[in-house]
Amino acid sequence: MSDFPSSKYDRGKIFAKTGLKVSSNYAAHYLKTLGRKNKNRSELHRQSAEEIFSEFTKLKGTALKIAQTLSIDQGFLPDEFADVMTRAQYSVPPINRSLVRSIIKQELGKFPEMIFEKFESDAIAAASIGQVHRATLKDGRKVAVKIQYPGVRDTISSDLGLAKTLFKRIISGGENIDPYFEEIYDTLLLETDYIHEGETINRFQKRFSNDSVVTPVWIPEFSTRRVLTMTYIEGEHLGDFLKRNPDQNEKNLYGQLLWDFFHRQVDDNEEIHADTHPGNFLLTKDGKLGVIDYGCVKKFPEEFFNDYLNLLPTHLTRDEEEIIQLYLRLGVLNDHPQKSKKEMEYYRFCLNYGYTFAMPYQSDSFDFGDQEYKDLIKGYTKNAPISTEPRGNKHFIYSTRVHLGLYHFLMKLGAEINTGPSKEIVANRIQQISE
Repeated sequence: MSDFPSSKYDRGKIFAKTGLKVSSNYAAHYLKTLGRKNKNRSELHRQSAEEIFSEFTKLKGTALKIAQTLSIDQGFLPDEFADVMTRAQYSVPPINRSLVRSIIKQELGKFPEMIFEKFESDAIAAASIGQVHRATLKDGRKVAVKIQYPGVRDTISSDLGLAKTLFKRIISGGENIDPYFEEIYDTLLLETDYIHEGETINRFQKRFSNDSVVTPVWIPEFSTRRVLTMTYIEGEHLGDFLKRNPDQNEKNLYGQLLWDFFHRQVDDNEEIHADTHPGNFLLTKDGKLGVIDYGCVKKFPEEFFNDYLNLLPTHLTRDEEEIIQLYLRLGVLNDHPQKSKKEMEYYRFCLNYGYTFAMPYQSDSFDFGDQEYKDLIKGYTKNAPISTEPRGNKHFIYSTRVHLGLYHFLMKLGAEINTGPSKEIVANRIQQISE
C-alpha cells in the first residue's frame, strides 16, 4: 500500500485539517490576548508552522515545496515558519522499500536487483519531491538513483490551489499572491520532469565541469520522467564538513568555490542554478565543488535580471533616484516614495537592506563570518515592514533563493571570500547591458 496520498480527495482532507488547526490556533490566541500586550506571537507562529510541517510531510511532494519556497525565499511568512520549513530539504520520512521497488519496476521495466549490481534500499536523502538511493551499475559505475514520489506531478495544480487558500489566511495582502504561485507552478512542472533534469545535468557539465567544479554524468538508459540515474559524487555536505571542525583555509576554499560558481553563471548569461541549499553542494576529497542536484534551474527574463544586477552598484553608490526607478520597475514600490508615507517606509527599509546586501561587492575581499554582518542580515529579515505583504516581481522568488541562499551558506561556513574577480564580472555584465 502506498504511503503517499495521491488522490485529490485524500490530499484535500489533509489541507483542510491543517487549515482548521492553524485558524483555531490564531483565533484562540486572539481571544486570550484581548486587552493585554501580545507576548507569545512567536510561540504561536512556531506551533502553527510545526503543525503545517507535520501534516505536509504526509503529503510530501508539492505541498512541502510550496511551503518551503514561500517561507524561506520571499519572507512572506513569519520567521518561525522559515526555521521549521527548512527541514523539508532533508528530513522528510522516506517512502517504504516495497514502493521503491514497484516504482523502479514500473519505470525501468525490471526490479532494482535485476538492473543494478547493487542497490541500497535505504534512501540516503529524502526531500519534498523524491528520495535518493545509492547503487552500482553492472559495469561497476557507482550511481545515485533519484526516485520521485508517486503522483507528485499529478498533484501540482490541486496542491497549489489548496495551498493558496491556506496561505491567504496567514499572509497579509494574500489576494496578490497569484503571480507567485504561477511562477512556482511553472517551475515545479520542470522540477518533476527528471528527463528535463538529466538534460540540464548535461548542459551544466559542459559549462562548468573543470578543475574546480565536478558535476554528475546523466545516465539516460536508466532514467525516466520519474527515475533519474546519474554518477555518484563522493564528498562532504556543509553539515558534515563543519562537524569535523575544519580550519579557516578549508572553510575559505569551500566558500570560494561556491561564490565563484555562482558568478561564473552570471558571467556566461545562461541558466542559473536556483536552489543554493547546502544539500545540493559538497566538497570533494580533491578540493572541488560538487554540484549534485539540478531540479531547480532558471533562465531569468533578461530585463528582470539586468535590473536585478543593477541593484548592486546603485546601492553601493547610493544613487537614490536610480534606485527608486529600479524599485518601481521591479515592483518593490507601488509609487514614488515621496507620494506616500507607507511607500517611504518600504523604500527606506529596502534602501538600507540593499546596501547591506551589496556590501560584499564593496571591496576585494569579504568576511562572511563577521558576526556583525550576520546580525545585520538577520535583523533585516526579522524586522522587514514588507514581511507579510507580497511585493516585487515574481522572479524574485528564485533570484532571492539563489543569492540569499548563497549568503546564508557562506555565513554558516564562516568563509572569507576574494570578491575582486566577481566584482569585475558584475561590472562587465552591466557594461554590456548599457552598450
